[in-house]
Amino acid sequence: MKELRFWIAHIPLLALTVCTPILNLGLQPLYAQEQQIKPTIEQPNEPLIKAIEIIGIKRIEEGAVKTKLSQKINQPLSKAAIDTDIKTIYKMGYFDDVKVETEFYEGGLKVIYRVKEKPTIVKINFDGNLEFKDDKLKEKIAVVKGSIADTALIQDNIQKLKTFYEGEGYYLCEIFPILHYVKDDEVNLTLKINEGKKIKIKQLQLKGNKNISDSKIKKVLNTSTWWIFSFFTGSGYVKKDMLEEDVKRLSNLYHDHGYVNVKVSEPKVLVDEEKSSITVVFEVEEGDKYNLAKVDIEGFHAFPDTEIKKLITLKTGDVFSKKTLTSNISAVADYYSERGYAAINVTPEVVPDAATKTVSVYLKVEEGKIYKIGRIEAFGNTKTRDKVIRRELTLDEGEMFNSKKLKRSYQNVNNLNFFESVDFTPRPQPDTDIVDIDIKVKEKSTGYISIGGGYSSIDSIIGMVQLTQDNLFGSGQYAKVSAEIGGKSSLYEITYKEPWLFDKPVSLAASIYKLDRVYIKYSRRAAGTAVGVGKRFAEYYDLGVMYRFEDVNVFDVSSDAPKIVKEQTGKATTSSMTPTLTRDTRDSYTDPTEGSRNSVYFTYAGLGGTNAFYKAGADSLWFFPFIGPTTLSFRGRYGYGSGLYGKNLPIYERFYVGGINTIRGLAFGEAGPKDTDGTFIGGTSQLLFNAEFIFPIVSEIKLKGVTFFDTGSSFGNGVELTEFKYTSGAGIRWISPFGPIRIEYGYNLHRKQGESSGRIEFSFGNFF
Repeated sequence: MKELRFWIAHIPLLALTVCTPILNLGLQPLYAQEQQIKPTIEQPNEPLIKAIEIIGIKRIEEGAVKTKLSQKINQPLSKAAIDTDIKTIYKMGYFDDVKVETEFYEGGLKVIYRVKEKPTIVKINFDGNLEFKDDKLKEKIAVVKGSIADTALIQDNIQKLKTFYEGEGYYLCEIFPILHYVKDDEVNLTLKINEGKKIKIKQLQLKGNKNISDSKIKKVLNTSTWWIFSFFTGSGYVKKDMLEEDVKRLSNLYHDHGYVNVKVSEPKVLVDEEKSSITVVFEVEEGDKYNLAKVDIEGFHAFPDTEIKKLITLKTGDVFSKKTLTSNISAVADYYSERGYAAINVTPEVVPDAATKTVSVYLKVEEGKIYKIGRIEAFGNTKTRDKVIRRELTLDEGEMFNSKKLKRSYQNVNNLNFFESVDFTPRPQPDTDIVDIDIKVKEKSTGYISIGGGYSSIDSIIGMVQLTQDNLFGSGQYAKVSAEIGGKSSLYEITYKEPWLFDKPVSLAASIYKLDRVYIKYSRRAAGTAVGVGKRFAEYYDLGVMYRFEDVNVFDVSSDAPKIVKEQTGKATTSSMTPTLTRDTRDSYTDPTEGSRNSVYFTYAGLGGTNAFYKAGADSLWFFPFIGPTTLSFRGRYGYGSGLYGKNLPIYERFYVGGINTIRGLAFGEAGPKDTDGTFIGGTSQLLFNAEFIFPIVSEIKLKGVTFFDTGSSFGNGVELTEFKYTSGAGIRWISPFGPIRIEYGYNLHRKQGESSGRIEFSFGNFF
């Protein structure tokens, strides 16, 4: 039994032995270590090599070694070639020792390479790991049972393990490999781990930055100090790959402000073991700020000068900005790729002039040729049928390549919300005008059952059971069965939706429901069904029509209830038709960062039933990318309703403003008309405006923060701006595996007597 500890600096010495019979051939016995062999000048009378043999191989194919040899059969013996072969064989990484011998063979020589293979690792053990189990550590390394016990391979995997430990806060972790021989050619590998203490980043220091503030720099860095959400994100610890990325980010920040010669040193990591803290220091040499001298663009022939040059926003005399340059390059590339040029290439050359502190930019366009779409294939969809993906594509096989359509196709597939990841990869085929497109997806669970309870800001205690399948049978169909029971309401519902009826862009939706709700001075019970069809057209548009029949009973009406409520006591039925036109360009339905959703609707009730009224409205929601990963959102809504044929608009069809989906910080109906007793009775019209600033908190788990400003109200007799309510607040949003969750607090900015000062509210379901 042998034990051998491998160290980083360990390099085995290789011996070479060449034994040649002395038959007046002019050769002398030769023995030398690898490092001592030197090429010699070949003599014209060297004997020919008649055979080459590899001895000592057990697991490696002999042919794999012979193909590496420079010494060939029927060529004279070359000491230089032998020298090279020894080094080459050793570099293969499979052998501990290489020796060369020669012997007389059929009028010439046989060259024999005697090798000793490195042992095979038959077992991997971990020793000293307290924080992480063996299975977790094995996931972080590439060496496995059956691997060759190669020093470089082992050290490379030790470094991978150290990187993992450092990323988890164990910056002082030490790992040593120990090889224990069980046979001459088999070893057990034990990784001895000294984890050390967990150390957090407590401070980020910036040195040398005179023209860009610390706060601005820290916003672009991935590395950050430890804080409460580090428990979820893993931030606040030193990660070498993140530090390397931060050097690039810091350089780019300076380049965006004209400092083309900035130098960013390798970050320093200062460890204070006593305080269990780390200080990370970033040091920069800013250099001088450069302005733009000129921009030249050449190589474009397919389009007029005016069309291309208007895409360039870099202006002579302005401070040079790498970000703007990159944006201009993308604009030119997009212009071409949206018109068939799939292989467009725009190469920039930035030439600084130290004397004038200016840079000249030269853009060279390589247009390539116009491509057509070849094969479109989907990979990774083990459950979802191919047609569910293909029908969301806005481009087709055989048509001209268009990157804008490709982007929209990606958004459509991603918005299905059936996949963890979606990747579109165009592949131009060599020597053709064809580009194939590979669609790679990774399925995620689309069916789940939710059983839970909690507290609703509207219904107090609430319990919920919901069974949902977003991708029924892999066909894209949606089905939901749910029950919600609260202190003031209960809702039972069954919903089904077919988004592509008969594989056409026509949707069919149907639902049945039963609702009971207790209001302040009356109760309402309703049961109904709804059936709707919709047609997608012109890429972003959807025209739908929904028919609804509802049986309603208003009961338990208080004696002091408003007159409008008393008039509707008892049973009534509603038979209504609602056409809706929607234009939706959002890049994502669940987490949008740009685009808009605009819709108008009109409801007519009077197709039978006892109620007769109409309602109409418009809704406009916009998203704009802001600074970095943040987003600005603006929304405006207007609605109006009225009774028909001498009948009033039902109390439960009026507009109630107040709550998490309208004006946050106010109670349900609080922003609207009241009766003489102060009861909220809703309005016949409404006008609402909302503004939001959305920012990431924990990007890894899709946790975001939001600050907002809401204003608006509902009205009894026309819009009155003096009745507007104003609230502001903040909250968090989490796109959880079970659906979006919102928790938000709104503060009443213009509180009147009897009104709420503010409210905290939450919801489970679609975002605002």
